[in-house]
Amino acid sequence: MSTISVVTGLLVFALIYLLATSAVLLRNRFELTALRFSETDEAQPKISVCIPARNEEHNIGLLLKSLIQQEYKNFEVLVLDDHSEDQTADIVQNFASENPGFRQLHTGAEKPENWLGKPWACHQLGQLASGELLLFLDADTTLHPQTLTRITASFRHDGLDMLTVWPQQRLGTFWEKTVIPLVYYALVTLLPAIYVYRDPRWMPKYFRKKFRTAFSAACGQCIAFNRDAYDAIGGHSSVKNKIVEDVELAKMIKKAGFRIRMYHGVGSVMCRMYEKEKELFNGFRKNFLAGFGYSIPLFLLAAILHLIVFVLPFIVLPVAWYHIYERLFFLSASSIGIILMHRLILSVWFRWDPVYAFTHPIGVLWFQRLGIRSLIDYFSGTKPDWKGRKV
Repeated sequence: MSTISVVTGLLVFALIYLLATSAVLLRNRFELTALRFSETDEAQPKISVCIPARNEEHNIGLLLKSLIQQEYKNFEVLVLDDHSEDQTADIVQNFASENPGFRQLHTGAEKPENWLGKPWACHQLGQLASGELLLFLDADTTLHPQTLTRITASFRHDGLDMLTVWPQQRLGTFWEKTVIPLVYYALVTLLPAIYVYRDPRWMPKYFRKKFRTAFSAACGQCIAFNRDAYDAIGGHSSVKNKIVEDVELAKMIKKAGFRIRMYHGVGSVMCRMYEKEKELFNGFRKNFLAGFGYSIPLFLLAAILHLIVFVLPFIVLPVAWYHIYERLFFLSASSIGIILMHRLILSVWFRWDPVYAFTHPIGVLWFQRLGIRSLIDYFSGTKPDWKGRKV
């Protein structure tokens, strides 16, 4: 078999894959909705806003200011200082003294050996909280003034026990704009979001229950629970040693027969995850392989798939144009056109710079580099550092 035949076959595969994921993306554009708006003045359940904070001096103040501006009134704010080595505790303490309605800062207890840092911090906050709804927020998020109102409206309207919001990511630097959209790209092109909320109707009843947890996803930057459901699954103690604790919590909620739904955060929840490329790399490094369940075959298969679908067409296109290989040119150009269309939809949706759609293959190669580092960590037994702790 000639090289041209092999490349043609790979490009045909890439085109079919992209057409299939186009259907998922277009469906999600309508079914991955924003948080609901409140249509009535019904009673407001108490919300406990739980914020684990470790070395968050650059972020925590912005989040607290956004909380004080909430139109919703029946809520408390609990911040747990997880042994920060910067000015996080002082910032929170000063803010609390100026705003008496806020609960005082809580100092985290020493982390047990068999717990990871974030689940341990969230577990302590869950024990301190007194609300009917528990909202866990990362310290680098900020909320629109109507967000708490819309969260309670979503619980009521959709009959939920848990919800999660994928924030509108604020992107500043080149690497943020190149890398972070690929996380959302994978989400909205591979997982029909409605199946997180309800079982696929096309699936036979026997298989619906069997594969229910396979359609589980969540974003730990913004997760909320009905108190009873949270306690019923054991709260964060049930995921005490899980790196991707957000997804594991979603699985447990679904396994227990409770209802969860995902929403996008445009107009309600904002976040800036990382600023420097080193932070970005180390932030994803700690949980990249865990996101694949530590399955090396699946991890390698995904890497090969991404190279074929998202890198190969960009390499073949100029070669095919130069040598006048019409079929290869058509296949590679069609694939690139669909990728750019996907990214344009995503950019308009999440209000990102559409120019960075053209850096898609660069972002894919960045993740290939991250994957190699993750494999080295796995086989060498290296535990990455994150905020002064081994993960």
